[in-house]
Amino acid sequence: MASSPPPAGASVVASSGALSSQPASFGVLAGASPGASASVPLSSCGGDNDPTSLALLDFSAPLNVALLDDVINAFYGAASMEQRVAAEKVMNALQAHQDFWQRADAILSQSKSASTKFFALQVLESVIRYRWNTLPDVQREGIKTFISNLVISLSTDEETFRKERSYVGKLNVVLVQLAKQDWPHRWASFIPDLVGAAKSSEGLCENVMVILKLVSEEVFDFSEGEMLSGKVKNLKAQLNSEFQSVYQLCEYVLHNSRKPELVSATLETLHAYLSWVPMGYIFETNIVETILALFPHPPFRSHALRCITEVANLQVGPAFDQHFVHVYRVFMGHLATLLPATVNVKEAYDRGTDVEQAFVQNLAMFFGAFFKNHLGALEAALLPQFAGGGAADGTAALDVASNPLMAGLDALLRISYVDDIETFKVCLDYWHLFVCDLFSSEEVGLLAMGSGGAQASWGGAQQKSPFANLGGVAGGQPGPSGPPKSRKVAYTPVLSALRLLMISRMAKPEEVLIVEDENGHIVRESMKDNDTLVRYKIMRETLIYLSHLDRIDTETQMIDKLSMQIDGSEWSWNNVNTLCWAIGSISGSMVEEQENRFLVNVIRDLLNLCEITRGKDNKAVIASNIMYVVGQYPRFLRAHWKFLKTVVNKLFEFMHEMHPGVQDMACDTFLKIVRQCRRKFITTQVGETEAFISELLRDLPTTIHDLQPHQIHSFYESVAFVINAEEREVTLRDNHLMQLMDMPNQMWSAILTSARQDPGILKQPETTRRLSHLLKTNTAVCHSLGHPFGVQMQRIFLDTMQMYRAYSDLVSAAIKEAAASGMAAQHSSKTTVVKSLRSVKRETLLLSEAFVVATDDVNTLLSSYVPSMMDAILGDYARNEPDARDAEVLSLFSQIIKKLGSAMLPQIPFVFQGTFECTLAMIAKNYSDYPEIRLHFFGMLRAITQNCFPAILGLSSAQINHLLDAVVWAMRHTEYHVAEEGLNLLEELLHYFAESEHASAFYRAYFHQILQVTLGLLTDTMHKPGFKHHVRILSNVLAYLDAPQKDPLWDVDASATVAAATAASRGEAIPEGSPAPEPAAAAAAAALYTDNATYVRDYLHAILLRSFPNLGSATSLELAKGMIERRSDYRAFKQLIRDFLVASKVYGGTEAGSLFDEEAAAAARREEEALHTRVPGMMPVSALPPDSMDGQPGFA
Repeated sequence: MASSPPPAGASVVASSGALSSQPASFGVLAGASPGASASVPLSSCGGDNDPTSLALLDFSAPLNVALLDDVINAFYGAASMEQRVAAEKVMNALQAHQDFWQRADAILSQSKSASTKFFALQVLESVIRYRWNTLPDVQREGIKTFISNLVISLSTDEETFRKERSYVGKLNVVLVQLAKQDWPHRWASFIPDLVGAAKSSEGLCENVMVILKLVSEEVFDFSEGEMLSGKVKNLKAQLNSEFQSVYQLCEYVLHNSRKPELVSATLETLHAYLSWVPMGYIFETNIVETILALFPHPPFRSHALRCITEVANLQVGPAFDQHFVHVYRVFMGHLATLLPATVNVKEAYDRGTDVEQAFVQNLAMFFGAFFKNHLGALEAALLPQFAGGGAADGTAALDVASNPLMAGLDALLRISYVDDIETFKVCLDYWHLFVCDLFSSEEVGLLAMGSGGAQASWGGAQQKSPFANLGGVAGGQPGPSGPPKSRKVAYTPVLSALRLLMISRMAKPEEVLIVEDENGHIVRESMKDNDTLVRYKIMRETLIYLSHLDRIDTETQMIDKLSMQIDGSEWSWNNVNTLCWAIGSISGSMVEEQENRFLVNVIRDLLNLCEITRGKDNKAVIASNIMYVVGQYPRFLRAHWKFLKTVVNKLFEFMHEMHPGVQDMACDTFLKIVRQCRRKFITTQVGETEAFISELLRDLPTTIHDLQPHQIHSFYESVAFVINAEEREVTLRDNHLMQLMDMPNQMWSAILTSARQDPGILKQPETTRRLSHLLKTNTAVCHSLGHPFGVQMQRIFLDTMQMYRAYSDLVSAAIKEAAASGMAAQHSSKTTVVKSLRSVKRETLLLSEAFVVATDDVNTLLSSYVPSMMDAILGDYARNEPDARDAEVLSLFSQIIKKLGSAMLPQIPFVFQGTFECTLAMIAKNYSDYPEIRLHFFGMLRAITQNCFPAILGLSSAQINHLLDAVVWAMRHTEYHVAEEGLNLLEELLHYFAESEHASAFYRAYFHQILQVTLGLLTDTMHKPGFKHHVRILSNVLAYLDAPQKDPLWDVDASATVAAATAASRGEAIPEGSPAPEPAAAAAAAALYTDNATYVRDYLHAILLRSFPNLGSATSLELAKGMIERRSDYRAFKQLIRDFLVASKVYGGTEAGSLFDEEAAAAARREEEALHTRVPGMMPVSALPPDSMDGQPGFA
């Protein structure tokens, strides 16, 4: 700031509270010995009692800083593994010591190692975050003074500030943490102190800017989940009230400093504040003009652009529209020089430096933000300049060069071609919003045309866009030339260019299985790319909107691009892929007549392209695209039988193609087609002598000859879907089923015949493989056919049960044989032979489960099937070695219980007898063994609770205890799906018990256990995904206090609960392992309570105080009261729990985001459902229910 002397008040540094001019110690610490040598060898380190730890934690002697440096440098430096492990143990011991933070000032003042200083700051920051309110005032003031002055001393000297930049940055973070604790109630002068200190030197001023930026980010950006909601509100109000001094400092720097680093830091600080400061500071001062003036200068360009983007993100009323338009005009004037319309941004980006590429990315964010929030204002101000003087119909081409709005959209289009996914996603987010906005404003007219009114006028029919208050042309009001103009017409060139962009860059949909690998080879995709699928979803929706806005242009551009593939001018795998993915994505967005014409041309050209193209890889790419496209247009296929038959026969040809992925995609496409067109295959079409299903079944052996087993299963699933469409002629349907299963049944009978003659054949690997294949085929047919599969199941069921018994005996014999040879039990069940034998059992169980789910005849299921399953399966499960038990047994009986409901009540004791104790013994040893059995076991318990709860009431007290222990075990599981099953199970048990006559006995026995376990899980970061369940369980448990008939909770266990309540009533924490009180004392304490609510309040208070002493007694008591008072208001109760987790410092940073997942997921679901309902073609074909297009009009 050499151009102007600091104003009066710059000397505030010398007398501004904590920010005094010299560093000071904490005032309560022992001395240190900076020059002492490391007299204890590092190799002797080993834990809390090793010589090094004892020396460093000896508070009776000065701290040996050199020794600490050696320890830290050994951990971060090039020491041996042994030394590094030893150093880590010492560091852990130091961090765990509650008083080691008191030596931070000595370390920071005397250490020569940057790593040691960072270690000391880490320890100190932990104390500030978690123990600050437990420290005496003198220590708190000492820490603030020391850190403040250390920051000043390092920032004042320019050379030191540059050299120690990382160290100063960490100190800044610690200083801001201090401010979050004490500002404003115990450090009211924090902001004035900073501003005053900044005026003493440019180096210090630069660092103050960094601190001010951190303050704004901590309060406004990262406060959610870090601070209590009330405190966040107070800090925001305080920072808002003190912003004037910050603004004056920033303005002073920008007008007077010539130091690039300081100006850049100031712009970064403004960027952090512009999102929330009062509008007067932005538009009633010259700050924005100053920032815009800095934009053309290379050193400040990116910083200034980020600031202007923040201004663009502001959403305020129309009163400020003229200001935003002015900002946009000035900015575009500067950009026209920096990025002329003739520049190919994609090529420039590829050649550019990192700084230049970052500028392009920031530019994309600027345009996206400005157009998203202020397009209406820009349209009102800029569109009349050319729309009013155009042709009478408003179709005049827009002059990009002379109109800032069109120039900006053109620039964003050019940026959208940049070969950087993150930049493209920024652009894509806006384009999606842009076309959705246009569609909304034109929706009435567009859908009228789509419904058959092809000549309907759009003028006057559109509804107002919900995104902005649009004036002039944008709002449909008369423009300068008189009649209202359509916004769609005004943006015709932009929309046409945007269609080309979407077609050229369309992401890969989930249905495509053939991809190009990193070596340029065509292979079958091995793993789904979720990022690509999300991008495809957004691009698909964008292109559907674009198609609705102009179907003719969409069709023309796609046909032209396809012609360029045929003539070779644009042929490449990527180009043909993106084009076909785009074609498939707009299914349902055209009127039926146009869609028919369009698809005939597309398929014809693709088939021609396949004929003229040479090379197996090229043909495989085209074939996969043909299959994808035809699978996306079931409406067209249903309306054109001959074409549908041709397509299906072509798919059957592809099923003989051995190129990787082609057969898989052919089978998947066939399944997708029959889901929407299956009735066509069972109807005799005009010119045909029989239904296609007859031809299909007759040629079945030839069709599946070259398919792999999993592809055969998919094919059988598809054909069964067709057979299931025959709903009226049951006999014909059953005949088709028997014809379909003829080959599998013949193979099944042949194996059974051979096994009766020679049982040893069942042990042969080829036999087990064939049996597994046959069982999987039946399962696939059962899934598609549903209840009619009973005809086939009746034929093979008894044989499957006999086979299950036979293989159970073989498994047991194989395990015994392996054990006899000296193999451990846990390994004997995992041999190749046993795994092969168990595969038949597993597939039998899966088939049985599929049938149970599919059948509608519950009486036959109960009388004819369940007894055999109970006899063959349950006994085998109980007898088997733990490692040989199948999780599918538990899943099967879960489905049986769900299907039969209360009819299974007599059988539940036998289910418990065969599964409960033996399974609990398997999973109670740890949290990792038998993951599938864990999940299905708790799923079965849920099924029993939901459908046969009287069986739970019939359990003995010991069995109920075991059940609750199992539930708690599940809740504590580290595998989320298992933990979720346990949490759901507990919620359901609470619900059913609360409605039963045993509610009082249940809560008296388990209230305290459930409350303690749930609070423990709620505050365990390993279980944060279960937050919504924890809150509901706590709310339900406390809801017992509202029950009309309830017994006292405080006299259940005088040795524990009364002790807790007694301590809580005195405001004391409960010591761990404290002895039980005498009976007389217990009785006296119990006399304190007349209602459960008061007792539970004190009990909660005691638990919270013991577990979180940092909260203090008063806060813990208020929290306990709040939980009692808000137990019936779920939303308020959940917010209270969120604040509690923040206050207890259980969650922090990004972890806290999971506390709001429930609301975010629900909002996303509602939005997607509304979109699918409102916009034709928006629901993906794969998500449509079977036959969903039956009876629909031409426009779907």
